[in-house]
Amino acid sequence: MKPLLRLDSDTLYYSTQELANPGHVVVPRGVTVVIGPNGSGKSMLADIIERGRNFRTNRITFEGIDRPVVRKVEFADVHSLRGITATGYYQQRYEATMNDEVPTVAEALGTAFDLESVKSNCELLDLHHVMEKRINYLSSGELRKLLISTALTSRPDLLILDNPYIGLDVDSRRVLDNALQRLAESGVSIMLQVCDPADVPTFTTAVIPVSGMTIKPVIEVTMPVKELRDSLMYLFDYAIDTRLIPRPLRLDNEPVDVIASFDKCTISYGRRVIRESLDWTIRDNERWALNGPNGSGKSTLLSMINADNPARYRSNITLFDNHRGWGHSIWDIKRRIGYVSPEMRLYFSGTGDAATVIGQGLIDTVGSYVKLRPDEQAQASMWVQLLHLEPIAERPYNTLSAGERQMVLLARAMIKQPRLLILDEPMHGLDYGRKRAMRALINHFAARADRPDSPYPMSLIYVTHHPDELPECINKFMSL
Repeated sequence: MKPLLRLDSDTLYYSTQELANPGHVVVPRGVTVVIGPNGSGKSMLADIIERGRNFRTNRITFEGIDRPVVRKVEFADVHSLRGITATGYYQQRYEATMNDEVPTVAEALGTAFDLESVKSNCELLDLHHVMEKRINYLSSGELRKLLISTALTSRPDLLILDNPYIGLDVDSRRVLDNALQRLAESGVSIMLQVCDPADVPTFTTAVIPVSGMTIKPVIEVTMPVKELRDSLMYLFDYAIDTRLIPRPLRLDNEPVDVIASFDKCTISYGRRVIRESLDWTIRDNERWALNGPNGSGKSTLLSMINADNPARYRSNITLFDNHRGWGHSIWDIKRRIGYVSPEMRLYFSGTGDAATVIGQGLIDTVGSYVKLRPDEQAQASMWVQLLHLEPIAERPYNTLSAGERQMVLLARAMIKQPRLLILDEPMHGLDYGRKRAMRALINHFAARADRPDSPYPMSLIYVTHHPDELPECINKFMSL
């Protein structure tokens, strides 16, 4: 392996955090995968390489490169165009009249980038006709490739991609893999940060495991990729003791027949009609998988159920046995639903610590505006213990890594143990062990609801592009 850069410090520093480097790791040229569980130090390592060289004792040298160019692309905020446009508000993309002022991609890039260079990179990444789209109408796959296209205009010596595969359907992932392989063959070194062995691509040159804020020795890839992935499973030891699940503060076991029903409804995104005459009924205690490619309208459909999308008021929709507009408010709906989505992760405005953000799931707002009562604080503490979040419980939410934020938002959605749990790509950013444990927790809730005379009914809508992430309790399927 030809070296690209050397990490010569025993300990690397970034802000107030430390990352142990006992082996003085050498990062090779080519495609390097940095892998480890959530909170292990992967993001810190990338930040140090991008922005922390020669800071305090960070002795980092690039082989044969005087002024190395390093670009890091993050995908945690799947609907934001990092560094180019400010985000709006949670429901904006569902408000057609509010999107008239949102710029197109070409307008947003403006003079900040060489548009011809960006267009050329877009072609490389199989990203066509994107320049005239409004930014908040980009799909997850389009956004990722656009961010890479803009990063490539600076001709980086090292391109760092943080969890590039989250939220991508099978076709989008294949296109991204092909593009990354072509980039590597053209001489661009790439570092992928992943938290699931299944995300290690077949064209990987080397793997750097990270665990417990310590960089492990580099593994040169000489074995078949399946064998390599299996060898990395030891990093992801995590389990949840379901005996610690607390009794909810409020039981929602009133008789309900229809949880949600669409009768010949139209799904539109802005002024673009995605699907007409949709019929779909979800009954109490049913568990559905909702699937379809990026841009097929899944998140838009779910926003109508969660009362976030004004389109529900002009559609023939029934929620919790009530036809729209018949005596139930938005908050009557939201108090019965636990909801996690990519949109929520982007616009969530929680500014408190992690435990407080979890507890505010009992209040049903998107942000954090109401102080918790003592019983709500106690409930949040029990969920912190259940999900092993003690190390981050008192840290501000906005300082957490993408995976840690996702665990907090999942706890926030589940703390009510709601009548309807809507999980739109809930495993975004979670490591392999936490994915497995959260899937087991969902199965436990379903099995508990299925017991005779159970006081804990639970319906489920689950969205993912990865069939292996589906809980076994799923028994119905809807495809868009």
